[in-house]
Amino acid sequence: MNDQSTTYEPNATEFQSEMKPDARTTVAANQTAESTTAPTSTTSPTPHRTVAIIPARGGSKGIPLKNLQKVAGVSLLARAINAAQASPSIDRVIVSTDHDGIAAEALRAGAEVAHRPAEIAGDAATSESALIHTLSTLDEDFDITVFMQCTSPFIDSASIENAVRTVRDDDADVVFSAVEDHSFLWRLDDDTQAVAVGHEASFRPRRQDRAKHFNETGAFYVMRTSGLIEHEHRFFGRIGIEEVPPEHAREIDDMSDLTLVRAIAASQTQETTQVIDVDALVTDFDGVHTDDGAYVDEDGNEQVRVHRGDGMGVSRLVKSGVPVMILSKERNPVVTRRAEKLNVDVAQGIDNKASILDAWITANDLDPARVAYVGNDINDLEAFDVVGWPIAVADAHPRVLAAARVILDRPGGRGAVREVCDLIPIPAEAAEPLPNPTLTSLRSPTGHPSTLAGHQSGHLAGHQSAAMSGHASAFPDQQPSVPRHQPQFTNRAEISRANRKQVS
Repeated sequence: MNDQSTTYEPNATEFQSEMKPDARTTVAANQTAESTTAPTSTTSPTPHRTVAIIPARGGSKGIPLKNLQKVAGVSLLARAINAAQASPSIDRVIVSTDHDGIAAEALRAGAEVAHRPAEIAGDAATSESALIHTLSTLDEDFDITVFMQCTSPFIDSASIENAVRTVRDDDADVVFSAVEDHSFLWRLDDDTQAVAVGHEASFRPRRQDRAKHFNETGAFYVMRTSGLIEHEHRFFGRIGIEEVPPEHAREIDDMSDLTLVRAIAASQTQETTQVIDVDALVTDFDGVHTDDGAYVDEDGNEQVRVHRGDGMGVSRLVKSGVPVMILSKERNPVVTRRAEKLNVDVAQGIDNKASILDAWITANDLDPARVAYVGNDINDLEAFDVVGWPIAVADAHPRVLAAARVILDRPGGRGAVREVCDLIPIPAEAAEPLPNPTLTSLRSPTGHPSTLAGHQSGHLAGHQSAAMSGHASAFPDQQPSVPRHQPQFTNRAEISRANRKQVS
């Protein structure tokens, strides 16, 4: 550890002085009293307290902001937080970070945040320094510390629970996740000659005859807190292994790893999704409402085919007050007519889907984590990053399939929209019939972003104007992708949402 570490990392004596002086004494006294006066009593001692700490700095090199990368539509950080929260023995989950975006994601996922000083956020800083710093900032003592890493996307909470119980029951001081490994390891000596590591080169036993070897997965380390503070290291005392299956042992170091785990997660998601619990739905048009094909006559006029069942599914949501929008890169009158028939918002001729989507979410006072977006092609990936539920149709581009949280069974134009609508739960009571939407240009005659007109109330007009002004990049001075056309936007944000599901 570098010399700077002495200025920020408490040693064992300093850390103990910050703890509550009578906490351990009280536990010991209670145990002594029980053994003396009531040896047969079943009264439990003071329960062990367990904290999970997830170090997640912002300076990752191999993949920029790796901890915020999504697998099956959920960031690596949120996946680790979810796994910790699902373990019954973990009392608090804290993310140690130096990055505001990571801190915001941690809070959104339900964790606490410990802001890490710059001195222990560099490439040379150890994970232990982050753990010890976080523990020193807490307002209570913890018997057990669980160190978790975001780079393991498939952490099983049951495995964490087993490891915590092993330490809690005093069967080990440290338990870490590992996978059985049958590799024959080699290294190169100074003369670049291969040298066997952990085995004899002249002896080649069968796999079943070899002693079991294990490889650390890096997913989690469960430690007795007092030992971590004393040794300033994750390994000390009696060390145990929590064996995990190979499918839980994946670790992300570079983009090839991330691509692989996304593909694995996509295949798993298809088998497990039952409900898409969201408050709003946004879809692309071409390739989602349609099969991404078009009929073109001799005059260049286009016609598309839609699925009638999609209309029934959308109607079910709209009647219940669930906001729905079509967001399309292309600008075509058929999109306008379809949106009018479905009675939903529409924005088209859009090059920057993320900005428009973010503005619409703000105008409707929605939580992005509870918004679904259905797409099919790579220009939908930026929108995927905005919402909590990125969804791909069955015949989507491979990159879209890999980034999706849910992959539908139906392809675009063949009932995909109906399928996603049916997966969204709605309130039992339907809302009042909604007025027809009106189309309003997002630009004023001067070419600047305008507020929405028509039936919109003054309050929401101001809200929308503020939302749009924060996303000026969505309205560049140059023309949209389709020449001689401006983006068009239809908005029903002012309509009562009395029956909208509450954000949990």
